[in-house]
Amino acid sequence: MKIKKGFVLRELCGEYMVAGEGLEQINFDKLVRLNASAAYLWQQVADQEFTTDTLVQLLVERYDIPASRAEADVQALCRVWKQEGLIE
Repeated sequence: MKIKKGFVLRELCGEYMVAGEGLEQINFDKLVRLNASAAYLWQQVADQEFTTDTLVQLLVERYDIPASRAEADVQALCRVWKQEGLIE
């Protein structure tokens, strides 16, 4: 997977938002809110290919949580990112 070109993570008033920028995302007319964990993952994999295993490992290392919990969270997050058209 990879984050689609033209999406940028911004921090606004303590909230993390993904917005479309540039001609690639001219028809993307919304902001997608991310919690701190999702924003951390976004920052770690921006501009590179990644897998769900990559994201799980990042969560396990950062938050010292069981891999099974991280896997469930990553699966849910990737579903949202795909649904919103943020990753390919």
